[in-house]
Amino acid sequence: MPQVRLLPHPDLCPEGREIHVKTGASLCESLLKAGVAIEHACEMVTACSTCHVYVRQGGDALTEAGDDENDQLDNAWGLEAQSRLACCVKLGETDITVEFPRHTRNHAREH
Repeated sequence: MPQVRLLPHPDLCPEGREIHVKTGASLCESLLKAGVAIEHACEMVTACSTCHVYVRQGGDALTEAGDDENDQLDNAWGLEAQSRLACCVKLGETDITVEFPRHTRNHAREH
């Protein structure tokens, strides 16, 4: 069972965390099940960028981002080479380390 190491984030997990997830599980769904309140304004259908994360380690073992994910990532705050949408990441056998951006662009919440 792969392990997801979460780096500290002041709002989502101030002290960081480690969670074990099932192979093939969605990163976003796994975070929510573990009590990490990651935003997911589009209900995980790849129609926003609110579940944007940085995969700091283990990202090479994940499937590459598809066209829909890349299109939405263009709208993410603080886009980097290691940026992914948690709703699109399916866990493989490899452990990963995830960092949450300091901000997110949630247009539904901003209005």
